[in-house]
Amino acid sequence: MDLLKTLVDKGLRRELPTRQEALAVLATSDDDLLDVVAAAGKVRRRWFGKRVKLNYLVNLKSGLCPEDCSYCSQRLGSEAGILKYTWLKPDEAAAAAGAGVAGGAKRVCLVASGRGPTDRDVDRVSQTIEAIKSRHEGVEVCACLGLLSDGQADRLRAAGADAYNHNLNTSEATYGDICTTHDFSDRVSTVQQAQAAGLSACSGLIAGMGESDEDLVDVVFALRELDPDSVPVNFLIPFEGTPLAGEWQLTPQRCLRILAMVRFACPDVEVRLAGGREIHLRTLQPLALHLANSIFLGDYLTSEGQAGKADLEMIADAGFEVEGAGTTTLPEHRAGAGGCGSHAAGGCEPCGGESAGAAGTASEAPDARTDLVAVRRRGAGTDLPPNA
Repeated sequence: MDLLKTLVDKGLRRELPTRQEALAVLATSDDDLLDVVAAAGKVRRRWFGKRVKLNYLVNLKSGLCPEDCSYCSQRLGSEAGILKYTWLKPDEAAAAAGAGVAGGAKRVCLVASGRGPTDRDVDRVSQTIEAIKSRHEGVEVCACLGLLSDGQADRLRAAGADAYNHNLNTSEATYGDICTTHDFSDRVSTVQQAQAAGLSACSGLIAGMGESDEDLVDVVFALRELDPDSVPVNFLIPFEGTPLAGEWQLTPQRCLRILAMVRFACPDVEVRLAGGREIHLRTLQPLALHLANSIFLGDYLTSEGQAGKADLEMIADAGFEVEGAGTTTLPEHRAGAGGCGSHAAGGCEPCGGESAGAAGTASEAPDARTDLVAVRRRGAGTDLPPNA
């Protein structure tokens, strides 16, 4: 297929696809799926070999969020049966992080619900970062605390944070359909503040919220202009009690096409297989490792993930290896310069060039098999601590 040859050649040279090429990947048929995965896999292996980076979530503060993001079980007015608690103490968070580090996680992601942190919250998180790093030398810490105010990114960096996560989630054109309490530009600004403070930016998307192919390409192109070092790809977990509880539109095949499109658009970036992979990819999860070079180990914020032991077995059985603590995740040109290297400093602008054209008309997508799906709420109805 000429499209895939063109995309592989571009990815190996760190050249970015055109919008038409990205759309064409999403339009490929299920008959061509293995060819798409193999092509994107060549790009993944060029920049990341067979390494899989493990990340671990610690939910510092759960539920009772004043924002109305319609995909979130912690949103304002959510009736989802989730754990709700206020801030964990630094020692509690460090103990929870230890479970992930023991399983091979290189990065601990500290997440707190809410619009954004107060200065006192930043102090709390700073103490937590110090507690984690005092126990686990060399572990990366990524904070995810919502919208940042002036100076907060610098304070987190000074406390030892390595990265900051704030996802764009969906296209700017449709952002107002999923959230009304803040807008797309607020999210872009927070990512830029993190980068300006010297934090590694982590920003991604959520697929399966009713978006079109054009929306998916729009958000990925917006991400590549921001040039984060890691791009988490989440698949909507339709929690009962949220406005998107009825959105079951993803199939394993579509999830793989989305991941392939992201890999072609972000050839040398850490692409992370994130929330919802177990629900939507199911038995095709091992194929996704040929596209993504990073996964979350264990549970998510308010839902259960695949058991950590099963994750490690999956990685080994698929012929991949867990990335060691002493290995630099990003390719040298990114790790050293903080950019993808395919353009001048200042971030990646979309590449020009001729489009390879669409790859034919995709066959009608099968319905999502909701009878195969079970959303498991982490610790629901119990007093279990998060992720420990």
